[in-house]
Amino acid sequence: MFKQIALFLFLMTALFAEGKIDKLVIAGPFASVSHPMIHMIETGALKDVTEKIEFRLWKNPDELRALTLKGEVDFIAVPTNVGANLYNKGVDIKLLNVSVWGILGMITRDKNLKTLKDFKGKEIVMPFRSDMPDIVFEQICKKQGLNPKKDFKLRYVSSPIDAMQMLIMRRVDHALLAEPAISIALRKTKSFPIKLVAPDLYRSDMLEKEWGEVYKVEGKIPEAGIAFLGDTKGKENLIKRFLQEYEKSLQWYQKNPIEAGKLIVETLPMLDADGLADSIARVQLESVHAKEAQKDLEFFFDVLKENNPKVIGGKLPDSGFYH
Repeated sequence: MFKQIALFLFLMTALFAEGKIDKLVIAGPFASVSHPMIHMIETGALKDVTEKIEFRLWKNPDELRALTLKGEVDFIAVPTNVGANLYNKGVDIKLLNVSVWGILGMITRDKNLKTLKDFKGKEIVMPFRSDMPDIVFEQICKKQGLNPKKDFKLRYVSSPIDAMQMLIMRRVDHALLAEPAISIALRKTKSFPIKLVAPDLYRSDMLEKEWGEVYKVEGKIPEAGIAFLGDTKGKENLIKRFLQEYEKSLQWYQKNPIEAGKLIVETLPMLDADGLADSIARVQLESVHAKEAQKDLEFFFDVLKENNPKVIGGKLPDSGFYH
């Protein structure tokens, strides 16, 4: 009896040992992976573990890497390959989950362009040279027997917002974008769902669908998730609570697209509420713990390593990367 009481007291002490921290800093991009975190802040979801939460926006992979190296952030939304790259370079980072499995697509003025092969010879605007959109595009093209550098005229820009604006202003006709930029561009040009007759822009296939076809796997890619920066010792309850609330907010986000659109633009006013609401049904979202997603991640990283080992830091991350 005494041993049982002692064990109970030990477990209760361990549970509450971390205490409540003064401030939690979380960071992410404009994209869907960040939106549940914004809902968490607005609803006070983590008030039991922190007095205050600060959100920091990163606009491109360089800003993301700078944030991680400064060590001023606790939780950060990352493309999975960038997380692996940082880990392999010695950054104290652990991937907690994968929540984005499909977000990339082509958008065009030509309704006859349905697949990547159809864009051969065309100029395509693309954000983030040598990062997630570019990497996935390259791999699919190569599996289809295309040369991504010679068969297309690729025009790189610094962010999806820049690419979207060029498309809206008719400076370009085709772009590779990540949601919600695709849906926002369609809304801003009144192409969908407002105008169904002779719209200005058209959706093409989502790239994850073509990925599944060329690699003979399910049409999804473990593209982005949440990582923790720093030593996890003494932070397990904080991490557990964060993941619990992130999953709840992700479910709310999927079930309430109109309300989600309005909420997110309060923090990210460069987005459009209606376009964001449209995008939610298009994105493949599911919060899967990193350990459970390890097999999918390692398949993805293996493919990337064959093409350019540098994008994951030269090798597959070891088991210490997966929380």
